[in-house]
Amino acid sequence: GNSTDIFICRYDDHFLVMATQIGTMGTILHARKEEGVSTEPTFSVSVILGKRDEPILLATARQLIEHISSSGSSMPLVLSLGLKDHSAETLRGIVSAVTENRLW
Repeated sequence: GNSTDIFICRYDDHFLVMATQIGTMGTILHARKEEGVSTEPTFSVSVILGKRDEPILLATARQLIEHISSSGSSMPLVLSLGLKDHSAETLRGIVSAVTENRLW
């Protein structure tokens, strides 16, 4: 029910995804693939600025970095979520829109 603006940008060393319903950046997260000795990759997601008590925001960043990684890119992701509605449906819609319009 809320209009959501999505901005996707590729830089030399990372991807930037901004999704906003409030016209500002909101919570900023950093997600990256961890290379280790195990055969399965691990992913690290941390909140840089904003709401630290919203596990669904962390899950959204993790889904996006997993998708980026599975597409063959190892660049990290900076994700900005300025949302009025933090429902699972809204965040699934954002992940879907970003993956459909991917730059990786």
